[in-house]
Amino acid sequence: MPHAAPALRPAWWQPDVHADRRPFLIGRNRIQAAFRGFFAQENFMEVDPATLQVSPGNEAHLHAFATQALTTDGTAHPLYLHTSPEFACKKLLAAGETRIASFSHVYRNRERGPLHHPEFTMLEWYRVDETYERLMADCHALLALAAETIGTARFTYGGRTCDPRLAPERLSVADAFTRFAGIDLLASVGGDGSTDADHLRLQLAGAGIRSAADDTWTDLFSRVLVEKIEPQLGDGRPTILDHYPICEAALARPAADDRRVAERFELYACGVELANAFGELTDAGEQRLRFEAEMAEKRRVYGETYPLDEDFLAALAIMPEASGIALGFDRLVMLATGATRIDQVMWAPVADVGS
Repeated sequence: MPHAAPALRPAWWQPDVHADRRPFLIGRNRIQAAFRGFFAQENFMEVDPATLQVSPGNEAHLHAFATQALTTDGTAHPLYLHTSPEFACKKLLAAGETRIASFSHVYRNRERGPLHHPEFTMLEWYRVDETYERLMADCHALLALAAETIGTARFTYGGRTCDPRLAPERLSVADAFTRFAGIDLLASVGGDGSTDADHLRLQLAGAGIRSAADDTWTDLFSRVLVEKIEPQLGDGRPTILDHYPICEAALARPAADDRRVAERFELYACGVELANAFGELTDAGEQRLRFEAEMAEKRRVYGETYPLDEDFLAALAIMPEASGIALGFDRLVMLATGATRIDQVMWAPVADVGS
């Protein structure tokens, strides 16, 4: 007997489906308006970077959508839909802007699920001559503002709850590995930031966590983070996971107190990653080396690379000290409104080509 075809979810544009989604969408608009008011009060300039870029970003495990621009004579030049407005925003800082914010549509290939969508909205903001601790305060304020705007006392997702009005717990990555997995992460990181996969693999075995002989240090790090740590974060109150190992922070500067780690934090609520922040690296030479290493890893794993944005590296040489953050706006709306899938908070989701 032939297998029955899987049932398809009704199209988002069906009137009854839209009626169910509409309260989430109205909530989205209200939160976005409130956030725009917050940034205006903080004297930010809202900017609107172009989506098409010569490089979509240079992180090994980010996948872009490629296209091409044709000149009047038909000559093709490769372009990409950006995975983040980061490069363009930092060029604006080099140009002289000091506080900027952007609601940008961004595009990531190979990503689809309850928390992932190939096109989504990223809220980025940057502060010149301010530390990344100031961004932590922004996160606290914005989470509370989202809850106040919607009129909710709790964020919920996946059976977890979080009070967005509480100040986030600040927890280092190393302390999280110790607390939730019994692993001394920094014992496998050298003073120069180099990593020892064999040392970390032995610790995973001792903690009963699977690994493969060809796993890199980053593979092992990511497995522990995803399986043991992330589900515990943002439970009851938001969590700021701080001081990532330097090899896991390609665009962040080293921490002043320990150069094995970087000024990078991620914000979590209900076990969901909401934001990724940096004390920005402004050493153009070091940034080039990091990008080249990321692209070498991308070629090894996926057999492809993306070009470096030479314009960005030139701008970085004159960019002032700054801190910046990217927040997944749709995910935050999900948690605030009680939606269970990211496409419920998008006015017109991308067609699911896998259906």
